[in-house]
Amino acid sequence: MVILLALYSFGGLVLAGLSVPLILHKIPPNGLYGFRVRSTLENPALWYKINAYAGWRFLVVGLGTAIGVIILYFSIQSDFEFYALSCLGLFLALFLWGIITSFLFLRSIQGKSA
Repeated sequence: MVILLALYSFGGLVLAGLSVPLILHKIPPNGLYGFRVRSTLENPALWYKINAYAGWRFLVVGLGTAIGVIILYFSIQSDFEFYALSCLGLFLALFLWGIITSFLFLRSIQGKSA
């Protein structure tokens, strides 16, 4: 269980760290890193706005995952399989929340500019 704790904690902190440059508008439109959909790649103003929004979401996802797996580790001490599935479920729930709310925000700001 310690290995899963380390992997999910480290992964969450890496995700949180990668979100900071997006929040700070430091990453220009590119094909590798950021909230990459056609409309954001074609419009730099939209790129920075949606990536800052998504960056905040994924900062929460990363920190929430890191903190959540630590809490789960001390709550579920004896059942490895349950701990593994709980960590995965936590990450997936947070990640889907980040993706869905970011797409909803993108749709809302595109609707205002249309």
